[in-house]
Amino acid sequence: MISLQAVSKRFGSRLAVDNLTLTVPRGGIFGLLGHNGAGKSTTIGMLLGQVTPDAGEVRVAGRDVFADRRQALERVGAIFETPAFYDYLTGWRNLRIFSEYSAPFDPVRGREVVQLVGLERRIGDPVGTYSHGMRQRLALAQALMPKPELLILDEPSEGLDPEGIHEMRNLILRLNREWGLTILFSSHLLSEVQHLCSDLAVMQEGRLLFVGNWRELDADRQWVRVRVDRQSAAETGLVAAGLVDQFEYDGRGRLRAGVAVPAVAEWLVKQGFAVEAVHSLERTLEDFYLETIHVRDPAKK
Repeated sequence: MISLQAVSKRFGSRLAVDNLTLTVPRGGIFGLLGHNGAGKSTTIGMLLGQVTPDAGEVRVAGRDVFADRRQALERVGAIFETPAFYDYLTGWRNLRIFSEYSAPFDPVRGREVVQLVGLERRIGDPVGTYSHGMRQRLALAQALMPKPELLILDEPSEGLDPEGIHEMRNLILRLNREWGLTILFSSHLLSEVQHLCSDLAVMQEGRLLFVGNWRELDADRQWVRVRVDRQSAAETGLVAAGLVDQFEYDGRGRLRAGVAVPAVAEWLVKQGFAVEAVHSLERTLEDFYLETIHVRDPAKK
């Protein structure tokens, strides 16, 4: 669905995207991760034809975004940067105006997407009376008007309360599973990406550090939490004994390949530590992400 080949973009002396090659297949929810300044927004801007690359090729649905922009983007919807609406107009009027920039407005489709995003009771009210979450819903409705095959969402949950985040997550899942949309999802909320995505890309300072299924990487490695009376000595000893690769915060350690949790408990008991707790932990996307940007980034070695 998306193909970037050796794409680079510089703004003055700053290299925003550095020789990026990335493929996003059809049918899934693909995550795009990175700190501020990692190059995510510039990459999305190039996918939408709003930022021109200095080098490389950008294709959507097999078509060059810059040589054949209209056909490349005709089945693409997006929430990119802060959605802007006319506050004094109703949600319905805003939806109609912005949809007509690219195609004749279809009221049947409009009612369909308004119902999907849950705005049917407020679509006739001025947007100035909308909450932030309602504005995000209206932006999503606008992105769905062209019957997209690809939906690009840049921080769609930003500023939402926990209930709004939950509702947005369920909407994204429904659009993927029931409507068959391919979704490129960029967010700082790692917990949301973990809920939605297995395949993802991690960027740092314009470079691609990782792409693939993060859950499958080092799948044979377990994490353990250790709590004992002499915590620092236990962590140092477990690493020296070859049972744990490294410890992080709060007694969290990554087991050496092939080592199981009972072996850690046995070693602690034999060494005379008073054991409060030793148990396995599920590896989180936060664990993976922090490891990636600090270990896989050559600039940090």
